[in-house]
This record gives sequence, structure tokens and C-alpha cells, in this order.
Amino acid sequence: MQTIGVGILGLGTVGCGVVRLLQSHHDNFLRDQEIDLQLVAVSSRRDQQARELGLLDIYDADSRSVTANPAVDIVVELFGGLDAAYQSIQTALQAGKSVVTANKALIATHGRELMRLAAAQCVELAFEAAVGGGIPIIGPLRHTLAANQILSIMGIVNGTTNYMLGRMTTADLDYASALAEAQALGFAEADPTADVEGYDAAAKIAILATIGFNTDIRLEQVAVQGISRIIPTDIRAAAEAGYVIKLLAQAQRQAGGIAIRVNPALVDQRHPLAAVQGVFNAIYVRGDAVGETMFYGRGAGAGPTASSVVGDLIEIARHRAYQQVIPQPVWDTEDLQLIAPTEQSGTFYLRLPVLDQPGTLAVIANIFAKRGISIASMVQHVALADQAELIFFTHETGLAAVQAALVDLADSAILTAEPACLPTIAAD
Repeated sequence: MQTIGVGILGLGTVGCGVVRLLQSHHDNFLRDQEIDLQLVAVSSRRDQQARELGLLDIYDADSRSVTANPAVDIVVELFGGLDAAYQSIQTALQAGKSVVTANKALIATHGRELMRLAAAQCVELAFEAAVGGGIPIIGPLRHTLAANQILSIMGIVNGTTNYMLGRMTTADLDYASALAEAQALGFAEADPTADVEGYDAAAKIAILATIGFNTDIRLEQVAVQGISRIIPTDIRAAAEAGYVIKLLAQAQRQAGGIAIRVNPALVDQRHPLAAVQGVFNAIYVRGDAVGETMFYGRGAGAGPTASSVVGDLIEIARHRAYQQVIPQPVWDTEDLQLIAPTEQSGTFYLRLPVLDQPGTLAVIANIFAKRGISIASMVQHVALADQAELIFFTHETGLAAVQAALVDLADSAILTAEPACLPTIAAD
């Protein structure tokens, strides 16, 4: 029986959850895993949480006291952010300590570099909690699904936006009201930009695509569109056509490389992802051998995220206890190019706020014909006496053609407000 020393950087919601799990389940880990996980050092900006958890005797405000502590075998980084977290993880790895983190932005930005450093030091860097909270997805992609060529990864990976879109659907709320409600309930931050503009989901799909496709994809390479421009008309039009709007993170293997993006999409109500409600997450993975799989659960919160963090802790601790060196995965074995969004194709929902006057439809029809866009259906909603909202669903067409048509429509002066263009997702 070997004692493994654990040091924690950050005692926020997740950090406190990790501490409580280590305290309450210590004897279970000892009995079932034959691992004696001992919390030997903690650091945070304030000592309040350490005081409440009875950890003042191992607390230090200086994070360097944790990474430099010889009794610490595994460092758990839960600070968040980039610069301080990066420096702490780098220092820990260089000191020969393995690291567990839930920091999605860090892994999506510096993951390749840090993984190579871990490999050079014969230690491990684990980050199951960085995507999907308590949902096991990193491990399955790296191990259980390793026999497959991953064909696509598509998911609802941000609970805040899923809750908001759900309330806009079921309670007929507008965007501002749904956001205010989410903030009041603690589901959205005071500054919700990372969630509602899709950056949180972009970091997560960058990580998943990097692992799933054995290539190096960074956060800044993901095309992102958030939900702030979704209006009640979009919600109602989607429902009338048999869809529900979700913020989707998607990565698909195609002939020319990888198509990766985050955007709101109309998902067929028969698709498994359409049923994901509230703050829950779900990740839909398709492999060439296994076919379709879906991983579902709570994507955030102290308990679910701490569960993934401690799971990584136990795995690394067992490796150390049995003196196993686990090679870090290589992320760039495939030379796959990113396919620009303008080179991608699909079926689309278009909302065009236009002047309600003779000749408007003729202008639209001529522009669509010029751009080679075939219309599957059209519905007209009268907004005001001289304005209307036209809802179109297209057949398969290129996104570049649709974007060019929207520019043409703006030049024609028949639009009365900004149009909407969202992809549609069929039930497989």
C-alpha cells in the first residue's frame, strides 16, 4: 500500500467538491483501489474555504508552495484561466509531478505542448473534467473507442445555453429574459460571454476533435457562433417544422480533412440530442466500427466535475503505486487539414425580415437562382403592416452560396433587419 500525496490549486466550487470526495471516500479508495490518497497541500487566493474544510494546517496562499512541496506527487489545478494555471502546470510537470486539471481553455490552447512536457518527464497530464463535467468522454475516446476511426463528434457541451434555449422554447421567453433567469439561478455567470457566444463549447470541441482525430486542433481554429441573435420567431418556426434549436459543437471527418464549428442549429426532434434538456450535456460520437454512441449526464457543478477529477487522480495514483509509466498520447499522427466553414455544405434554415410589398419574392427567387440555392419549403409570418418574416428551408447547398445570397439580399434593400442562417440536423 503506497501513500500518494495530493496538492490542490484552487478551492472554488470544484476544488471544494474534490476535497469533500477525498475526505468522504478515502476509506473506499483504500479498500477498493488499494490507494491511500492523502491531501497534503492546498492553495487558493483566500483562506476561507480552507478554514471551512479544516485545511488551514496545509494551506498556503502561494501556489508555488504546492508545486514545490516534495510530499506532493499529483497536483490538481483548479484555478482556471490561462497564465497562472499554465505556469503552475508547467512547473509541476518539470518537477516530476503528474497533473490533473479541469481547465478546458488551457488544454485547448496549450495541451499539445504540456502533453509533450509530461511525456519528457515520464509523468501524466489528465483532464477528463475539462469536457462534459461528470460525463466520461476523454477516457472512452482515448481507450474504449481506440479501435475505431472516429467519423464525427457532435454534442451539447454547454449547460447554460442549453438551459436558456430550453426556456425560450417551453416558456416562450426572449433571449434577454432567458439569460436573466439563468443568471438568477446561478446557471450563467455575471459576464456570460464565454457561454452564450460559444467560446466555452469551442474549447471543448477542440479538445475532443484533437483526441478523436489524432490531430492538433487549437481553440482559435474553431469557427464560433453563439445564441445571442436567436429570437422567438426562430424558436417557433423550428418547432412548427419539427425541430428544436440547440447550440451544437461539431467535428466531422470529411474527404478533405476536418470540419469543426460551434453554432446554433435546428435539430430534428427525433434526434437523440433533441431530448437533452436543462443544464445536461450530451456528446454523440460515431465510429466506423462501433457506429453511434451517446454520452449523457451533468456537464458542470461541484459533484459531477469533482467526480471526473478524482477519477483521474485514482488512475494516476494507481500507475504511480505500481511504478507504471503510461505513455502520453501523441496528438498529431494524422495530417488532417481544417475545412473552412465557407467550403462546407448542408441544409439551412433562413429567416429573412423583408418589406411586405409586391416583387419581394421575385427578388429573393432571382438571387437564390443565381446562387444555385434550392428551396425545400417557405412560410411567411406578417410582422408589421409593411414588413414580413419569410422562413425558408433549403435543400443541400454550400454555405458559401448561402452567405453570398445574404449579401445580395442586403444590397437589394428589401431586408428590414439582420437575417438569420442556421444549419439543420436530420435524425440519423
